[in-house]
Amino acid sequence: MNTENDTKPERIAKRLARAGIASRREAEKLIAAGRVTVDGKVLTSPALNVTAKNRILVNGKPLAAPEETRLWRYHKPTGTITTARDPQGRQTVFEILPPDMPRVISVGRLDFTTEGLLLLTNDGALARHLELPKNNWLRHYRVRVHGEVKPEKLAALAKGVTISGIHYEPINAVLEKQQGSNAWIDVSIREGKNREIRKIMEHLGLQVTRLIRTAFGPFQLGKLEKGKIEEVPARILRQQMKRHFEEAKQKTS
Repeated sequence: MNTENDTKPERIAKRLARAGIASRREAEKLIAAGRVTVDGKVLTSPALNVTAKNRILVNGKPLAAPEETRLWRYHKPTGTITTARDPQGRQTVFEILPPDMPRVISVGRLDFTTEGLLLLTNDGALARHLELPKNNWLRHYRVRVHGEVKPEKLAALAKGVTISGIHYEPINAVLEKQQGSNAWIDVSIREGKNREIRKIMEHLGLQVTRLIRTAFGPFQLGKLEKGKIEEVPARILRQQMKRHFEEAKQKTS
């Protein structure tokens, strides 16, 4: 949430993220490209602290004041890609959002054939916080697979697994039901490596035929219809963020 005092120095990339320009990582790329100036000087490094007193321009335009942090739940349909633009010409989620939506960025990504809950926010700093594996936001998925599921192999994933030299942290996977050669599995993970669930299922000899994200932390897909979007009430967002910070503090104390 945007609770920082604007008179307090903060990194330029964080300030750009709070203003909704981009995520911190993307903001650093803008700086490296020479598209950001502070008090008339072109930045070449993100290693700079700024306050509200600094005059910041991005692509020659003054940086707007940070907006109140907002978060939306979006039911992403299959056949859409989570990116601003696609070289292959595939439809992006941002092209089909309601026309009255402000500029938003996604919290992580869902691949082209994955559906379900995608969080969108106007605050790049919030997106970054939610994405980082070290912050332990649990993601829940329902996975339909083709093949015979062996529960003992699913249980072994709780110890983590290494596939083709890439280590995946502990995964909670539980067989929901097996119907003939098809099955549904409930999966919970705390990190979001590229195509993680698909690669793990393939490692177990299972082919993913449908992948649905049902929750990201406390934020649920619920009965939100495919292609629809709903804003998380500000009060609920504040409560959930506060609870998360308190729980994280207790774990480290």
